[in-house]
Amino acid sequence: MTNRRLFIKQSSLALAALAITPSCVWGASSQKTLGIQLYSLRDILESNPQKVLSKVADIGYKQVEVYGYNNGKFWDLEVKELKKILAANGLESPSGHYGMDDFLSGTKDNLDEMIEVSKQLNHQYLVIPALKESLRQSADDYKKLAKQFNAIGERCKTNGLKLGYHNHDYEFIKYGSQTGYDILLQNTNPALVDFEMDIYWVARAGLNPVDLFNKYPNRFVMWHIKDMDKQKPQLNTEIGNGSIDFKKIFAERKSSGIKYYYLEQENFNIDPFESISKSYQYLQKELL
Repeated sequence: MTNRRLFIKQSSLALAALAITPSCVWGASSQKTLGIQLYSLRDILESNPQKVLSKVADIGYKQVEVYGYNNGKFWDLEVKELKKILAANGLESPSGHYGMDDFLSGTKDNLDEMIEVSKQLNHQYLVIPALKESLRQSADDYKKLAKQFNAIGERCKTNGLKLGYHNHDYEFIKYGSQTGYDILLQNTNPALVDFEMDIYWVARAGLNPVDLFNKYPNRFVMWHIKDMDKQKPQLNTEIGNGSIDFKKIFAERKSSGIKYYYLEQENFNIDPFESISKSYQYLQKELL
């Protein structure tokens, strides 16, 4: 009888645990996973990527967005070597920045190579990080780019990936009543192309990220989070120290369709590891 009562009690506890785990445990961990765009640490990363990635993991970052692929390597590391270092430090790479200017201008068909590297690193997103000026001179240029993005997105989808596009501020130049960003968002297929919003560059262009969330809901599945220095807006600072009201932006994050948060800081006035640690702590305690 005692054993039967104990079995019933243990079974009840197990069922209760299953009931709360999906909504509480999974939800909490998904909301607090932070990544970093490794371009932030470019000045020190390339000389010793293993040491830098270890420190990034020690701070608490769980995800990294890579950049700098060239001739089969990242920072003199073969892709398989980078994959081992990431795994050894408990890091994953949901996305990577891959320069596409040559492909978009028709001078080099290297898309299959970038897709293959993305698959090796288990990316979910292959992200176009920027556009050279000659590709974006008019509204017609942006319409052409949107068609190219859709075509690239089709090839990504066939390989289990999705295309992303990362903005700067030049996309917000107006061509008549529309910005280049409007043209890209309105003429790309949401099933094929998502957007990585760089919040700093949206603010630098004088716009409110929340307005874009409302205008184009669920299109901004990745964010680059970097703050703007209060005195010198061309400079970055640690999250929470600058002029961007991240609390208002994070309050509306669900409407953006957010999946991945990446810290990015392009310049530092303190030790880079101290800086990204401070930003990590602020993001975890105040925003997530």
